Amino acid sequence: MERFYKLSVPNVKEKIRIDKYIARFIENVSRTKVQKAINLGFVTVNGNCVKSNYIVKPFDDIEIELPAAEKQEILPENIPLDILYEDEYLIVINKPAGMVTHPAYKNFSGTLVNALMFYSQKSGDKLSDLNGFERAGIVHRLDKDTSGILVVAKDEVTHRLLADQFYNHTINREYTALVWGILHKKNDVISKPIGRDKRDRTKMAIVNEEEGKLAITEYNVIEEYEFLSLVKLKLRTGRTHQIRVHMSSIGHPVFGDETYNGRKPHSVNMTVKIKEKINHLLELMPRQALHASLLGFVHPKSKSYIEFKSDLPDDIKNILNIIK
Repeated sequence: MERFYKLSVPNVKEKIRIDKYIARFIENVSRTKVQKAINLGFVTVNGNCVKSNYIVKPFDDIEIELPAAEKQEILPENIPLDILYEDEYLIVINKPAGMVTHPAYKNFSGTLVNALMFYSQKSGDKLSDLNGFERAGIVHRLDKDTSGILVVAKDEVTHRLLADQFYNHTINREYTALVWGILHKKNDVISKPIGRDKRDRTKMAIVNEEEGKLAITEYNVIEEYEFLSLVKLKLRTGRTHQIRVHMSSIGHPVFGDETYNGRKPHSVNMTVKIKEKINHLLELMPRQALHASLLGFVHPKSKSYIEFKSDLPDDIKNILNIIK
């Protein structure tokens, strides 16, 4: 059975929920499994995520991705973890670039969850299974090629209280990034709604208010170089790929970001010498130069505000040393 499905709703007259509609057309797939896929965001209608009780409409375009992993396929793996803080309720991790946060399509091993499963078994602790075994302990995520700080919950109560802070945007999150060009405004707030890219559902895009969710990013320029700028970014909301989409939308994509136009020069006065330097730097930076450098939140148990910082990783430092 293929993992990806596309359904185009005909001019139907009956009212039917999307979970029931999908289960009709895909063999050997239960309605429960469809509902789980919907809850995990693996089902979109006209490019937007929906709930299981959504009533399909004539000419809706439905895309479905059904997770293939079974519980026994996600195994503990002895992968070193950079732990910034740990107590009996939570763990704060400094995730390296290249590590997927949790198992998903094509990535069932080598993830942060695989490493956490091994670590928790060894220490005798457990991880929250509020979001299922495949996302054990995961409260929020970072993209595979974004490095930096993540918080992991050990129990369901801690998980819910942390998730509430993310939902209410009371978490303090700062990122550091290298972006293309010299920004005209040295500090600004980008407020543009983000939703699924209609042409490619693996990507996000700036959309109108009806099609997406409000996304707000605040940035401040830290330092400027010949054709790159080092910026600090603060999230007021937490949408998928938010920083990468927002910075690309203003003509200053994150350096090295293959998905959002960051692997070609922007706002650069090209010369032969600069072109050679850019090609060299891109070879040294095969990922987006984006790092989650600060995470602050109210501890679910103590109710005290705690904050963690992470230095830039070596690959971004290396780029900075060359361009300074």
